[in-house]
Amino acid sequence: MSYATERRSNPTAWAAFWVGLLGLILMPIPAFIGLILGGGLSLIAAVLVIIALLKGLARRGKGIAPVVFAGIFVLLTWGGISLGGGIWW
Repeated sequence: MSYATERRSNPTAWAAFWVGLLGLILMPIPAFIGLILGGGLSLIAAVLVIIALLKGLARRGKGIAPVVFAGIFVLLTWGGISLGGGIWW
């Protein structure tokens, strides 16, 4: 692949970013709705983060920034759930 046709972004990383952000936004909904929606989306985002990280590392670090933010979103969602988010508040 030449430099002119090389893709500069990582679509899997952006998918992980948006799914992780949506999971973080939906997590605070009470009555176990946030646990199911936010927690489920954060699990999907965690899998996408791993895939995107491996793809980005194989491409010498291209597209790593959204992966880092997606990982932060996943950790914040899991931390919020462990404190009762999506269950009680």
